[in-house]
Amino acid sequence: MSDQMRNRRAFLKSTAAGAALLGLGARGTWAGEPTGNPGAGKIGDFKISLAEWSIHKALFNKEVSEKEFGKVVTNLDFPQIARDFGCEGVEFVNQFFKDHAHDSAYLKDLKARASDVGVTCVLIMIDGEGDLSAKDQSHRNKAVDNHKKWVDAAAALGCHAIRVNTGSHYSPSNVSDVAEACGRLTEYGQNHGIKIICENHGGPSSNPDAMLALMKAVDKPTFGTLPDFGNFPRQGGKYAIDVYDAIARMMSYAKGVSAKSYDFDSEGRETMLDYARILKIVTDAGYNGFVGIEYEGGRLSEPEGIKATKKLLDSLRGASYQPRNA
Repeated sequence: MSDQMRNRRAFLKSTAAGAALLGLGARGTWAGEPTGNPGAGKIGDFKISLAEWSIHKALFNKEVSEKEFGKVVTNLDFPQIARDFGCEGVEFVNQFFKDHAHDSAYLKDLKARASDVGVTCVLIMIDGEGDLSAKDQSHRNKAVDNHKKWVDAAAALGCHAIRVNTGSHYSPSNVSDVAEACGRLTEYGQNHGIKIICENHGGPSSNPDAMLALMKAVDKPTFGTLPDFGNFPRQGGKYAIDVYDAIARMMSYAKGVSAKSYDFDSEGRETMLDYARILKIVTDAGYNGFVGIEYEGGRLSEPEGIKATKKLLDSLRGASYQPRNA
């Protein structure tokens, strides 16, 4: 075992012990340390939500919307759309109701629409509200303040979290500025019952070393990760890092999971990612919450891509996993 692995095991063990003493539990349902090479076994249960980015083309383009959904859809239609696809939850994107963060009537209507069709408001994905890693303190302060209104909106909708973009000005060895900003935002979120979670979403956030360094620096139980299956650097059309190891490492802090999908083969398997392997990693991390469909392909239409992703997730929930090289 390498020194790096020993140190990581020691950190995880100490984190679990400390959480137990505080009555927090280690993420609540920790089954053991996940690995990018999981052993054979059963894939656990989870709930399926729909990330709103899966229909971004329809929301941005009226012609696409009318062609694929038969009408011009808006953010208010999203809960019904998710239910029509058989999803149990919705993951909003702030771009699609940018001016309504503090519009109580709008948020009340949106929450009611979700409740009426029986879907859970899971989280809001936040874009365009500033760089939480900016070198200038005043810029970081502005970014933190900009995000607070979305914490308020998430609380009004009954969500459990907001997803933030961590910015581009940090590295595995230099997270002090972004940790300071994220720590303050997390404290604000705690006061409103909202977690702050970080997705691998490009830049240093897609470097698992940088992401884990940030998690350790903030070190708060309501600050965590949103591992996205596909948002990792690529070269020549292939992933430049071991995405399965990266996902496993991020799962140690996961408070959500994003099932990114691009395309599917004739047997319904995602062509770039081994979903069975990933979901066994998710299971081994003790996670059984929402897994959010985020279709981002080009060959299939958005409705077709969502359906294909949902069908694949349904087929793997509770299935037996066998490593391909076993």
